[in-house]
Amino acid sequence: MTTMPDQITGGVDTHLDVHVAAALNAIGGLLGVESFPADGPGYRRLLTWLESFGTVVLVGVEGTGSYGAGLTRHLHDKGMRVVEVDRPNRQERRRAGKSDPLDAVEAARAALSGRAKSLAKTRNGSVEAIRVLRVARSSARKDRVRALNQLRSLISTAPEELRAELRGLSIFRLVNKAAGLRPNDRTDVVNATKLALRSLARRVRSIDAEMAEIDAVLAPLVAATAPDLITLSGVGTDTAGALIVAAGDNPERLRNEATFAHLCGVSPLDASSGKQLRHRLNRGGDRQANAALWRIVFTRMASDPRTQRYVERRCKEGLTKSEAMRCLKRYVAREVFYYLVPLEAA
Repeated sequence: MTTMPDQITGGVDTHLDVHVAAALNAIGGLLGVESFPADGPGYRRLLTWLESFGTVVLVGVEGTGSYGAGLTRHLHDKGMRVVEVDRPNRQERRRAGKSDPLDAVEAARAALSGRAKSLAKTRNGSVEAIRVLRVARSSARKDRVRALNQLRSLISTAPEELRAELRGLSIFRLVNKAAGLRPNDRTDVVNATKLALRSLARRVRSIDAEMAEIDAVLAPLVAATAPDLITLSGVGTDTAGALIVAAGDNPERLRNEATFAHLCGVSPLDASSGKQLRHRLNRGGDRQANAALWRIVFTRMASDPRTQRYVERRCKEGLTKSEAMRCLKRYVAREVFYYLVPLEAA
């Protein structure tokens, strides 16, 4: 009689330098706990260690989008099914204490029991490329706004001859004018202010060049990844990029459009009690994707007659404009989902 290999469920507590793994058998028995370096050779050793107990059918990983991203990519490349474990069960932590081995065991138990059932993003395709470019562009945009605010603030307190020269200019002309200031070697207030203004203006120019370089790669990448999505009303490169990143490189892991709506934080949460039936606002989910849906709705409210008629009708029914926009965000999430996930996968 041939014996079937044990089905193994793994759990990993991830850290910057070390990952702690635990292995469970099919009935939840603990087979072992081991630590591995958080690098390529360590990932290979971790998977080999899990496979030494039997056939690995599932691995629960904490922090698949941070410290566990590299391990998650490696496991996906090896054909492993990986689920994302948000955090250890609080009741179990209070009962048993807190340690890395205990967290790894709890991650494995969460995967085995089905508490952790969200498949992890693969982070190994064009969507991951879009994500990292958006991270760099977002920080550049924030730095640009900060530099412009500092530039305007310095102008408002500058000596009168500088204020008169720079007051009332558009952003483009202001940056060009300030970048061309020529302070001399004297350290009086006028020349020190000229130096500060020139430094800030040139910083804005440098950031503009950075953003243009990123946009030159990002825009065609978004268009190639979801060519039909950017044809929708109100959807541009930035909003499309946020929604694509929310769905991930493997959007088929999203079971249906309701799952995507919940991921974006636009699905109302049931808050009924007794005879009172009500829902409350969902403040969770991917906030960048949520903001992208808001921008789409806002644009359509200004330019799309069908959306305008909907808002007018719902306001007559007693909803506020904000409440009507929340309804529209839910509808847009449904529409977008089918442009992100192939119909056969959905």
